[in-house]
Amino acid sequence: MTARKRKMTLVVLSVSVLVAFALACKMIGRENRASSEAAGPVVVDPGEIGRPPSDAVVLFDGHDLSQWRDAGHWVVKDGTVTVGAGYGGITTKRAFGDCQLHLEWATPSIVEGSGQARGNSGVYLQERYEIQVLDSFQNQTYPDGMAGAVYGQYAPLVNASRKPGEWQSYDIVFKAPRFDSQGKLVEPAFVTVLYNGILVQNHVEIKGDTGGDTLSYTPHPAKMPLHLQDHGCPVRYRNIWIREL
Repeated sequence: MTARKRKMTLVVLSVSVLVAFALACKMIGRENRASSEAAGPVVVDPGEIGRPPSDAVVLFDGHDLSQWRDAGHWVVKDGTVTVGAGYGGITTKRAFGDCQLHLEWATPSIVEGSGQARGNSGVYLQERYEIQVLDSFQNQTYPDGMAGAVYGQYAPLVNASRKPGEWQSYDIVFKAPRFDSQGKLVEPAFVTVLYNGILVQNHVEIKGDTGGDTLSYTPHPAKMPLHLQDHGCPVRYRNIWIREL
């Protein structure tokens, strides 16, 4: 073997040794990290289909409204609760910040009225950011007032409404706004909404309190209750749970 070939062989061997050493160090590093993080993420049992996960706060399981205030005129029957039309909405006793919310709702099977007068209610995150509930099946109204809308701000990406009387579902991921100690907005709220399993709001920025003439934020605590609206229509709800994030 010539001196040139011996030199090239030594270079190749040296590189191979360095690569092998680097890979070994990487594997050791991974093993050490795996050992130090052996617990991993918190384990959450997703539960059976249609049931809340193990870390959820169950707000309504079909039996009573013990988790809610001002609920005396809302009727619990056959695993559902119906809006006490004309008596006002209900509000959770607990307050929530960033969260994942699941609920199911149904408008009356007998259609009365049109537009906003047809099966109207609403899900108010932190008592002020409304995701509209409405019978939007073949029902004309303004787009940012349809079911799945961030009321007055964003129309749903699609109309995923089932027929009147059929059960609809919302899965909502909410990131609460942040305010500084002086009440100045530091970071706006964001929301993602799946309506009957279909994405209708894709991490949109909430522009402020919904339903008002102007879009602005009112400073509030980091955690606030959830509110279900009475808009004069006997909308039914069931299977309501929430996960704090």
